[in-house]
Amino acid sequence: MAPSRDRAMAPMGAPDPAPYADAAALFVSCLDAMRPPRRIGVAEWAEQHRRLANTGGGFVGRWSFDEAPYLRAPMEALLGTTHLTVAIAGPGQCGKTEVAHNWMLWGADADPADMLWYMQTEPGLEAHVKTRIEPMLQAHPSVRNRMSGAARDDTLHFKRLGSMAVEFLSATTNNLINKRAGRIVADEVDAYDDSFGDVKTLLDVRRQTYGRRSKILMMSHADKATGLNPGADWTSGIMGVYADSDRRLWYWACPHCQAFSSPCPTAAREMVLVYPEAESLDVIEAEARLLCPVNGCLIEDRDRRAMNLTGRWVGMGEHIDEDGRITGERVVRDTAGFWITGLMSTLNQGIGKLARNRVKAERDALVSGDHRSAKEVITKQWGWPFGAARAANAVDAATLADRCEDALHFGEVPEGVRFITGAADAQSNRFELLWRGWGEAGESWILDREVMEAAPATVPEDWDAMLERLFLRRFPLADGSGREMGVRGATYDSGGEPGVTEQAYDAWRRWKRKQRVRRIGMIEGKDAWQFLPYKGESTPNAPRLQVTYPDNQRRDRKVQTRGDVPLMQVNPNTFKDDMAAQLARAMPGPRYVHLPMALRALVPPHPLLEQLCAETRKGKVWTKTVPSARNEMTDLMVMSHAAARLHGLHLIAWENPPAWAAPWERNSMVTVAEPDADAEPEDAPVAARPMVPVARPMPAPVLAAARMRGVRSTGIRV
Repeated sequence: MAPSRDRAMAPMGAPDPAPYADAAALFVSCLDAMRPPRRIGVAEWAEQHRRLANTGGGFVGRWSFDEAPYLRAPMEALLGTTHLTVAIAGPGQCGKTEVAHNWMLWGADADPADMLWYMQTEPGLEAHVKTRIEPMLQAHPSVRNRMSGAARDDTLHFKRLGSMAVEFLSATTNNLINKRAGRIVADEVDAYDDSFGDVKTLLDVRRQTYGRRSKILMMSHADKATGLNPGADWTSGIMGVYADSDRRLWYWACPHCQAFSSPCPTAAREMVLVYPEAESLDVIEAEARLLCPVNGCLIEDRDRRAMNLTGRWVGMGEHIDEDGRITGERVVRDTAGFWITGLMSTLNQGIGKLARNRVKAERDALVSGDHRSAKEVITKQWGWPFGAARAANAVDAATLADRCEDALHFGEVPEGVRFITGAADAQSNRFELLWRGWGEAGESWILDREVMEAAPATVPEDWDAMLERLFLRRFPLADGSGREMGVRGATYDSGGEPGVTEQAYDAWRRWKRKQRVRRIGMIEGKDAWQFLPYKGESTPNAPRLQVTYPDNQRRDRKVQTRGDVPLMQVNPNTFKDDMAAQLARAMPGPRYVHLPMALRALVPPHPLLEQLCAETRKGKVWTKTVPSARNEMTDLMVMSHAAARLHGLHLIAWENPPAWAAPWERNSMVTVAEPDADAEPEDAPVAARPMVPVARPMPAPVLAAARMRGVRSTGIRV
């Protein structure tokens, strides 16, 4: 080819105005684009050609599915026209990103097609391309040789692999709406900006011109899901995509009894991780075991690799028997969905670390009130939606009834209680009161519950009577010594019907004027009062607990406050999270709630215990499971815990506690009971004594019938 006239007349040293393309490279590129795809699948290509070169440490050598057999099916689902999308939900260190890596390498070598690869942020994209993508391309000669070598074809955001172009893009609005390709990878979609809305819908537009030959691979931790209910909790993010898929779960065989079950929390037969929750972190890590749900076999961490080799994916419409036989037909959906959990992955630190990290995060959250670390552990290590732990461990009234203790009696302080808090809930025609005892590490006992008839919206005297009972009540110790324990702190509801708030504030002012309530100091920057009004905030992201002094003198407001009354403002959702976790604990110890027998009815249902289970978490808030359900016990538990926290429950060093939380012998809240001047002398005639309620044994036939119904009780009140 003769040089052009412009090129021949260009002065020496001037830029070349029309550089020539490499004819040989252009010819090879054209042939590469025209060659038919090789008849080999992504999984098969990986087994034959993929090499792992973990320069920063880890396994180096030929790819094998022996370490992660659960990755084979997602790779196979990337071929054909049955599915338009493949969704993989899972934790870190489970291998899900390798599905995308193998797909890209297979495409470059066997079936070229342009690809878009999205990641959540620009820094994350840069780190992934430089540390994972570029070393991987260099480790595979069949792919590396297809790179042109031109600088413009090998940048941070663009790689040309023969006739295949791969763009690496951060998830921004422009990048999501101005690109198109037949193959799209969307990595860590739950970290994309919420303003994008439904990311899958945006990506579908990018590939729709390629028809059913196109494919989207979506992967992420389940950061945007809030529980295990597909309808209520899987509304966005990767679990939203999984909810609309064929929902495959991994089942594997127990190494001892060979029965099949699943490490996924929504499975019909779930294999769970068990460990001694109340022990030290070292003991928890050492003793963590998987529990076979069929025969109760305990399974060691070292068995998981062999168990994975027996595993198989089971989708919606299919059923797997205990012997591993699959029946039924999997539903056909455009999306193939795979849920990987941390228990499945042998690429992580092991089940002992999973247990240790979870317990540590939960304990830290109890102290700090900050659940972010717990969420990181649950979503990124366990591979569950945050909130799933609470949903999976949720207890019902029947379970709580079985835990009620014969030895605990209303109105008596059992051994272990170090201080008492009280709470009062204002209803239209009554006050409901609850007292709760607190011991080491947040262990607690429900000491008593009462109902006082009242008119909270209109009668000041009813408020004074309630405060007398709530805060000044003294409880006898269960050791029979005649000593009593007073109430350390209390709070009472200031909301409800019109008039309640004003009455609640005025009652506190009256007690303050009479010097019957005092401020005990500052705890974590908050004024701690002996008792104060309570208000639950409606905003899901409200602070956990704060003490404010509302100042509102505007005439257009029904309630006038002058900034002189302390108000404890609480995020009830956070405290209900705590309550659910406390009630889920099955054995006495840290954060366990002891329930007296008086809370249960003679026969089911058990109304008071039902009130403790009346709400479920929906997204960021707790709501009644049934709109008409009563939940006063739930509210009182939250209020009593908030009062304890205001007084520093989470800050107590139990080896050297303050005097008001010390053992009974030196506890400042414990005193000897004063004799009742109005009490009748012991030798007074029986007829002269007032009639009082007494407890008497349940008749034997009634007791036998009750026990046949599953009821345990030693007496009834008459």
